[in-house]
Amino acid sequence: MKIITGALLPDSGEVTISGFDMLKNPIPAQKKIGYLPEHNPLYLEMYIREYLSFMGDLYGGVSAQRVEEIITLTGLSTESHKKIEQLSKGYRQRVGLAAALIHDPEILILDEPTTGLDPNQLIEIRQIIKNLGKDKIVLLSSHIMQEIQAVCDRVIVIHQGNLVLDKKMEALKNEKQIIEVAFDYRIEEKLLRQIPNVVSVENIFEFLYHLHFDTQEDMRSKVFDFANENGLKILQINHKHQDLEQLFSQLTASR
Repeated sequence: MKIITGALLPDSGEVTISGFDMLKNPIPAQKKIGYLPEHNPLYLEMYIREYLSFMGDLYGGVSAQRVEEIITLTGLSTESHKKIEQLSKGYRQRVGLAAALIHDPEILILDEPTTGLDPNQLIEIRQIIKNLGKDKIVLLSSHIMQEIQAVCDRVIVIHQGNLVLDKKMEALKNEKQIIEVAFDYRIEEKLLRQIPNVVSVENIFEFLYHLHFDTQEDMRSKVFDFANENGLKILQINHKHQDLEQLFSQLTASR
């Protein structure tokens, strides 16, 4: 993230932002970016409007109207008369987000933007980010997979400096499936692996199993057929999509 924003120089490779090479033309490239780092740097003794005007001055100055627009956009209106030190963690994150947006960047880069927020604050920040994504490119970095699933429409996984996944969220949801099935007694996993298209079997609890398939086709009928052919009694069966946390674990644990 720091290399993309120009805060850290790369050992190799290049970063191009809207046609500008970050190494050769850092100033025009950085003007295209709004950045909220993991540790939100704020001047706590400043008032919200004062701070946002100050941040706007760093980009050549912004109008008072722009400051008010950003305050409204990030849901800071009711707190805008306060000093930053008087704000909760959630509102401080909003101030950081507002500062990243003050110069109307094309690209917004957010590093762990929801860390430390309570459930209500999470929901509010998620919605703000999703709304921003309608008009801007938003690059969000997080180790919390639920946040990625809740906000993003494309997922990139980087492990030990290597790109191991780059796909649309919708494609991921449809790519693989999990059938959750319970039998009336414990079944040997090697028998369940004989079901067509099964790639792995997990014994979740006693007689409950997760069957992982490598196909988008709904395989519940195949599981029923296999159970009938082998004299197995199914107590319950559910169709589940593989969540991002499971996929991340599979991609990184085997490398």
